[in-house]
Amino acid sequence: MAFIIKPIVTEKMTKITEKRPNRYGFIVKPEANKLQIKQEVEARYGVSVEDVNTMNYAGKRSARYTKAGLIRGQKNAFKKAIVTLKEGEEIDLYSNL
Repeated sequence: MAFIIKPIVTEKMTKITEKRPNRYGFIVKPEANKLQIKQEVEARYGVSVEDVNTMNYAGKRSARYTKAGLIRGQKNAFKKAIVTLKEGEEIDLYSNL
Protein backbone atom coordinates (compact mmCIF):
# COMPACT_ATOMS: atom_id res chain seq x y z
CA MET A 1 0.00 0.00 0.00
CA ALA A 2 1.34 3.43 -0.91
CA PHE A 3 1.68 5.64 2.15
CA ILE A 4 3.58 8.53 0.55
CA ILE A 5 1.24 11.01 -1.14
CA LYS A 6 3.79 13.54 -2.44
CA PRO A 7 7.17 15.09 -1.59
CA ILE A 8 7.22 18.56 -0.05
CA VAL A 9 8.90 21.09 -2.33
CA THR A 10 8.56 24.46 -0.58
CA GLU A 11 10.93 27.26 0.38
CA LYS A 12 10.92 26.18 4.01
CA MET A 13 11.73 22.54 3.17
CA THR A 14 14.41 23.67 0.69
CA LYS A 15 16.12 25.66 3.47
CA ILE A 16 16.11 22.57 5.71
CA THR A 17 17.57 20.46 2.88
CA GLU A 18 20.29 23.05 2.21
CA LYS A 19 21.23 23.17 5.89
CA ARG A 20 21.23 19.37 6.23
CA PRO A 21 21.50 17.82 2.73
CA ASN A 22 20.24 14.41 3.78
CA ARG A 23 16.74 15.50 4.99
CA TYR A 24 13.59 15.37 2.87
CA GLY A 25 9.92 16.01 3.59
CA PHE A 26 6.87 14.06 2.44
CA ILE A 27 3.11 14.34 2.86
CA VAL A 28 1.95 10.89 3.99
CA LYS A 29 -1.34 9.22 4.81
CA PRO A 30 -2.48 9.77 8.42
CA GLU A 31 -2.57 6.03 9.20
CA ALA A 32 1.08 5.49 8.16
CA ASN A 33 3.60 4.79 10.91
CA LYS A 34 7.35 5.45 10.88
CA LEU A 35 8.35 1.90 9.89
CA GLN A 36 5.96 1.87 6.91
CA ILE A 37 7.23 5.29 5.76
CA LYS A 38 10.85 4.13 6.09
CA GLN A 39 10.22 0.94 4.08
CA GLU A 40 8.41 2.81 1.29
CA VAL A 41 11.08 5.52 0.94
CA GLU A 42 13.80 2.86 0.77
CA ALA A 43 11.86 0.86 -1.83
CA ARG A 44 10.78 3.83 -3.97
CA TYR A 45 14.04 5.81 -4.04
CA GLY A 46 16.68 3.11 -3.38
CA VAL A 47 18.28 4.85 -0.38
CA SER A 48 19.00 3.92 3.25
CA VAL A 49 16.84 5.75 5.79
CA GLU A 50 18.40 6.59 9.14
CA ASP A 51 15.51 8.35 10.91
CA VAL A 52 11.86 9.35 10.37
CA ASN A 53 10.10 12.17 12.23
CA THR A 54 6.34 12.63 11.80
CA MET A 55 3.99 15.53 12.52
CA ASN A 56 0.19 15.65 12.44
CA TYR A 57 -1.42 18.91 11.32
CA ALA A 58 -5.05 19.65 12.18
CA GLY A 59 -7.37 21.16 9.58
CA LYS A 60 -7.77 24.88 10.21
CA ARG A 61 -11.01 26.82 9.83
CA SER A 62 -11.04 29.75 7.46
CA ALA A 63 -13.58 32.40 6.48
CA ARG A 64 -13.65 35.18 3.93
CA TYR A 65 -16.01 37.97 3.02
CA THR A 66 -17.35 38.13 -0.54
CA LYS A 67 -20.14 39.95 -2.36
CA ALA A 68 -22.39 36.97 -1.64
CA GLY A 69 -21.63 37.16 2.09
CA LEU A 70 -19.46 35.25 4.50
CA ILE A 71 -18.03 31.97 3.17
CA ARG A 72 -16.73 29.52 5.73
CA GLY A 73 -14.62 26.47 5.11
CA GLN A 74 -11.91 24.27 6.49
CA LYS A 75 -8.45 23.33 5.21
CA ASN A 76 -7.55 19.65 5.09
CA ALA A 77 -5.72 17.89 7.91
CA PHE A 78 -2.52 16.08 6.90
CA LYS A 79 0.51 14.22 8.21
CA LYS A 80 4.06 15.25 7.35
CA ALA A 81 7.18 13.07 7.56
CA ILE A 82 10.77 14.37 7.65
CA VAL A 83 13.08 11.57 6.49
CA THR A 84 16.80 11.62 7.34
CA LEU A 85 19.00 9.57 5.01
CA LYS A 86 22.37 8.06 5.80
CA GLU A 87 25.43 10.25 5.20
CA GLY A 88 26.31 10.74 1.53
CA GLU A 89 22.94 9.65 0.08
CA GLU A 90 20.42 11.92 -1.60
CA ILE A 91 17.10 11.84 -3.45
CA ASP A 92 16.71 13.69 -6.76
CA LEU A 93 13.09 14.87 -6.69
CA TYR A 94 13.46 16.87 -9.93
CA SER A 95 14.73 14.07 -12.19
CA ASN A 96 11.36 13.12 -13.71
CA LEU A 97 9.99 16.61 -14.47
